[in-house]
Order: sequence, then C-alpha cells, then structure tokens
Amino acid sequence: MPALLTGCGRTGPGAPDAGAVPAATVVRTVLDRHAAALLRHDETAFLADVDPGFRERQRQVFRNLAQVPLDAWTYRVVRVAAAGDGGADRALAQVRVGYRLTGYDTTAVTSDADLTLARRDGRWYVAGDRHDAQQLWDQGPVRVVRGAHSLVLGTDGPEVLRGYADAADRAVPVVRRAWGDGWSGRVVVEVPSSAARMAALLHAAPDTYRGIAAVTTGELGGTAGAPADRVIVNPEAFGELSAFGRQVVITHETTHVATRAATTATTPLWLSEGFADRVGYSGTGRTARQAAPELSRDVAAGKVPRSLPSAADFTTATSGLAQAYEGSWLACRLIAGEWGDARLTALYRAVATGGSLDTHLRAVLGVGLDDFTARWRAYVQRELA
Repeated sequence: MPALLTGCGRTGPGAPDAGAVPAATVVRTVLDRHAAALLRHDETAFLADVDPGFRERQRQVFRNLAQVPLDAWTYRVVRVAAAGDGGADRALAQVRVGYRLTGYDTTAVTSDADLTLARRDGRWYVAGDRHDAQQLWDQGPVRVVRGAHSLVLGTDGPEVLRGYADAADRAVPVVRRAWGDGWSGRVVVEVPSSAARMAALLHAAPDTYRGIAAVTTGELGGTAGAPADRVIVNPEAFGELSAFGRQVVITHETTHVATRAATTATTPLWLSEGFADRVGYSGTGRTARQAAPELSRDVAAGKVPRSLPSAADFTTATSGLAQAYEGSWLACRLIAGEWGDARLTALYRAVATGGSLDTHLRAVLGVGLDDFTARWRAYVQRELA
C-alpha cells in the first residue's frame, strides 16, 4: 500500500514527550484528507502532508494508481509511538490500509505498514514507510483491462493484459457449470512483470514461485466472493505454457476463487487442487497420460504412490510437486467417473463442515478413506500403465 499517515497518541506514566507523537485528532484529520484526495484523484492534496524528502516517491505511487478503479480507501490505527531514534521530531505509526475495487470487492483488502512521521514547524508529515508485502502499484504504473467477468491489473500494456481477461472470461462459465452459484462469478487477475515481483506481492523469497504459473490468494472459509481472492500470475512460467496450458491454469485458479467459501483448514489439498484441475481439464479431451506425464513416468518405473498427496507434497520446493497435482487430479477424476461430478462437489462442500475425511467419504461415496485410497492406487496404475 502507499504509505499514508494514521496514528494515535498515548499518555500517562512512562509515555514519551507528547510532542513526539501526533495527537489522535490531528492524525484522523490527515487520514481523512489523504483518503479523500486519493479517491478524487487530487494529487496536490494527496501530497500536502508528505515530507519533501519522501514526496517524489509518493507522487509516483499516486500516479501508478491512476487507472485502478477504487471504490474505497481506508485506514485503521494500530499503534503510534516515538521513533526508535528517540528524536522529538520523529514518530512511528503502525497502520492497516484497506481498499476496495469498484464492482469486485465487497469488503476491504488490507495490508500492514509502518510509517515514519517527521515534524516540521509544528506540523507532522509522512516521511517514510515499510510494508510487509508490496502492492502492484508499488511496482509501476498499473494498467487496467476489463472483461465480461474479469478485471485484469498489470504493469504490461493493454494488449498483453487483454489475453488474461479473455482467458478469465472463458473460465468463469466453465467454473459456474461445475460449482454452481454462491460466488460472485467475477475474477480479479494481477499480472506483475516478473517472477520476483510476483513473489514480492506474496511476501515471499524471490525464487519461491519460480516454476508456478499462477496462485490464488484469499482467506480460507471466506464469504462468497471474498475480496482477498486475487489470481496472481507469474508471467515467466505462464509465458512458457501453450495456449491450452494457459487456459487450464486460469480456469484452475478461477475454480479456487469460486470454491473459497467452502475451502477450510479441514479441506485436504489433494481435494482442493484436484478439484480445480478437474474443472480446468473438463471438456479438453486430455487423456490421463497426457494430463499426468510425470506420474505416468513414475508408474512406468514401478513407483506407484502409496497414499494420497499430503500437504507437504504441495510445497513449492518439493521435487514431486507435479506428481502431487497429477495424483490429486486423478483422485477427483476417479470420484467423478465412479460416483458422478455432483458427488465430487458434494464431498468438497461436506468436508468444509468439519469432521474427519473418512466420515465424509463414507457419507457421500459410501467408502472409507482406506478403501478409497486403495481404489485410487489401482486407478492410477490402470490409467497410467
């Protein structure tokens, strides 16, 4: 988020010099001024409370946001204290900044920031910032492309971003047929310029997502259409895919957006990822061997997985990540083939209510976890041998 001022004072025994911490009333006035200026695109007012040494950077961030369709920009005070250097003319504010995209977000997407404040001639100014994670507008001017069901934000030109919007627009009807209603039917896609910048958006090390084409962010079990759902693309890995592969990825990630409200800590990753791939590959005519080449090679070498993929199998550093996805897809393909797609969706929704996976498998499919695992292992061998 751009660093904008917020804070509150503290008094009492042991408090710092009151002059070193902005009063709550002063801070709230600045806060409201900043938010209003940003929303009405008033650059002069936006910069009025920024320290001269920090003003050029804030000017650039303001301009980077020019095309972003903001419905709201908010601030919430967490804590304000004297700066660590002990100077009477500097303070540190911990803030939470939130925003909503017009037509897509129902509540604010938030992030945390530490702001350095400087006092000049009795007035406080924003003089520096530190963020847990970058936002796209911290990386350059954001271009916006709108689709029928999508909003794409990126730092590339509109002609590049249009391809992502078209893929998302094709994905939404496919996902709606598979999952049904109960979600917004809209997708926000963010496209940074590199894998390292994708990682920065996700507060991760630069190489964390080097081989991952895209990820979906969001809180588990969130309300339908939770605004934190963002499909964030790694343009380097995505660019290496065929047109077919790109569409599968966007449909897979759109499925995660749709299923977010029914995805909880009790949902096994093999089910959530396998279901997303089931939808992604639906109607494509791909055979099991075509869609699961890495696992096919393992099976041909006599290495049949002994258990369903675990959470550890999905870490980006694991050597068997592709096999985890492929095995999960085959598990969901098995359920759809033997019990029907409606039962697969019912199992997904049932798992979100809590309780053991074994119990839900018995209730929805009529088989326990051990029996299902055995059937899956046999299915993997049969389909990939």
